[in-house]
Parts: sequence; structure tokens; C-alpha cells
Amino acid sequence: MSGDIRRVGVVGGGQMGAGIAEVCARAGLDTIVCEATRPAAEAARERIAVSLERAVQRGRLDRISARTALEQVTVTAELADLADRQLVVEAVTENAGTKAELFAALDKVVADAQAILATNTSSLPVMRLGMATGRADRVIGLHFFNPVPVLPLAEVVTTLHTSAETATTVHDFATRTLGKTVIRSTDRAGFVVNALLIPYLLSAIRMAESGFASVADIDRGMELGCAHPMGPLRLADLIGLDTVASIAESLYEEFKEPLYAPPPLLQRMAEAGLLGRKTGRGFHVYDRGGETR
Repeated sequence: MSGDIRRVGVVGGGQMGAGIAEVCARAGLDTIVCEATRPAAEAARERIAVSLERAVQRGRLDRISARTALEQVTVTAELADLADRQLVVEAVTENAGTKAELFAALDKVVADAQAILATNTSSLPVMRLGMATGRADRVIGLHFFNPVPVLPLAEVVTTLHTSAETATTVHDFATRTLGKTVIRSTDRAGFVVNALLIPYLLSAIRMAESGFASVADIDRGMELGCAHPMGPLRLADLIGLDTVASIAESLYEEFKEPLYAPPPLLQRMAEAGLLGRKTGRGFHVYDRGGETR
């Protein structure tokens, strides 16, 4: 059934939304990216164009394929333009209220009752989003990893209401159409990857906060001592410290385990806008190309 999905909508054109749109476009799908304003929509298109050009420069994609993919992308600031979509993937800010309001609106806008509404949330309960609609059986989590065009994994998250047909369709879409490897999870905060990853990142942040070791030595220790391609603090910067804090808060709210509680340093950095690579400064300092200085 995944082969029947040819019209995809992505709501949110930030780092994750643009990446999701790019992989859909590269798979030859008619892809619409919806943003809150026209300038934000145009910025999303530019983000996709830059990423495609980067793939060409790094030998991962030929120029004709990049041009063809970009031609598959339409951007809009009107949610109504998603009316004919067969699959809509939500990738807006990690806020439960914002996402629930969006799902309620999408339920009214997307005309086909069989269309699937998916969320790219990294931690929030998918059930709450499904219950904001009249089609909870067609709501599912489809969580990609950053950078979406490069990392091969996607998590498919089913709720108590998600139908087996929806789960199978989305699984096949992610694997056969987008070429991702899929792991399955039930609807618990953090799903599989973040439920394991976030406590590790928070532990590294607490270590730096306490002065136990320097940021550089913490990252170097895990890179060279455990063969990790990236240290935990550099990885937190890549994810975005606001996102790490948000996921930690969701995990703590659900499980009440101290290891999930966001450290004060993380909260202060998020409040200060020191969000990591996307703002140029987090635990490390970055140049405009995203390289550490």
C-alpha cells in the first residue's frame, strides 16, 4: 500500500521538516511543505536546496537527481493546500498543545478520510495527537533522525488506536519508498532511541556542570574510549539543546525517574538561546558552516 502514497505534506520547514521533505522529494513524491508564513516557507525551500547541493558536492547525489528532487517540492503558508495529501507528516515545534491544535486542524483540512496523519515528535505521546482528531486509527508516529537525508533510521510508533493497516502502510512507506530502516515502538515517551540516548546526554551535561571534567575531555573520552563518532555534548548541540530539554521533560513527566530530569545548566542554556549548532553556540562554538571553532 505504501506504493499508493504519492502525495505527501510536511508541516514545518525547519531542520527536521526540510529533511523529511527532501527524502520524500528524492523518492519522487509530490511534496508540499507548509510553514506559518510565506517567508518561512521560502526559507524551507532554500534549506532543502542547500542540502541537495551539499549532497551533490559530497558525491552522494548527482546534479540531475538533485534538480529533479527540488522540482518535486512546493512550499506554502496555507494549511488548506494540504487537502489532497495522502500522508501528512507534522514536524513543528516540540510542544504538545501546538501539535494537538495542528492535528485537529489537519483532520478538518485533509479531505481523504483514509489519509494518514503522522507526527515526527521525538518524545510526546502520539495518542494525545490522535485523540485531537476524528481519525485516531489513522494517526501514527513516524520519527526520523537528524540529518534526515543521511541517517538511515526511522521509528514507527503505534498508539492503542492506530490500526494495523496504518502501521503496515507507514512501515512499508518508510522502508520501500524512502529506503529507511525501521524499528517499531509502542507509544511511550522517548520511544526506543531517545529513551536510551537522553539519560546518557543528561549524564554528560551533569558531569560538565559539576566540573568533574571539561566539555572537551567528556567528548574526547567517549569518542576515543568508546569509539563513538561524536561525543555526548557535541551530539546534544547537534540535536539542539532546546530539543534535548523538551525530550527530557517529557520523559520525566511520564516516568518520574530522576535520571530523566533536565539539569539546571541545560535549562539555563535553553532559556539563553544557546541551543547548539543551529544558533552557533552551545557546549561548543560553531562557525556558519556548522563546524566547531
